[in-house]
Amino acid sequence: MKLSSHKRTAPSPSGHLLLLCCGLISGIVSADADAGEVNVGDSAPAFTALDQDGRQWKSEDHVGSKIVVVYFYPADMTGGCTKQACAFRDDLSQLKQKGVEVVGVSGDSVRNHQLFRKAHSLNFTLLADTEGRVAEAFGVPVTKEEKSVKAVIDGKDEILLRSITAKRWTFVIDRDGRIAAKNTMVVAAEDSRAIADVVAKLAKQQ
Repeated sequence: MKLSSHKRTAPSPSGHLLLLCCGLISGIVSADADAGEVNVGDSAPAFTALDQDGRQWKSEDHVGSKIVVVYFYPADMTGGCTKQACAFRDDLSQLKQKGVEVVGVSGDSVRNHQLFRKAHSLNFTLLADTEGRVAEAFGVPVTKEEKSVKAVIDGKDEILLRSITAKRWTFVIDRDGRIAAKNTMVVAAEDSRAIADVVAKLAKQQ
């Protein structure tokens, strides 16, 4: 991982992180920002999507009152994505104490998110970006192709379908509504620890 703003620091193993120093089941998504690259220091795109309970989640209701981590991941119930989600689950209480909210975003449906949360007791919001609009607003590359994941949940065979697969990118939005960090080379199992480091650095700047 490389931390950079105005200066470069030593590499770290958690990916390439840029840090600023200073339908109901399928999901309904809208993003107010135009598609394009979003970089450290930019205002975070405003967006709305359905969460795992089928309720509208609006970024404007969360950004500004806390630090918001928006992490994009390819698919529910896959190996790397499960490791990433479970790490955030395990570290969530400590992150919350530091004023951090975690939001996972993928092309999976509301139902898929419900199954994923149930299977792994996830304790944070998952958003259904079934058309890739939220990913597009953040400049996250997506593949548009129907794919499926087979999983056994509560002893029952389940098939989780999706038509959008996003790259694994993570963004940190500060309390001013700006992108404080951007990681385009996320190491799934280490993402929550990398975020904790970013939050600690942001706290020192205040």
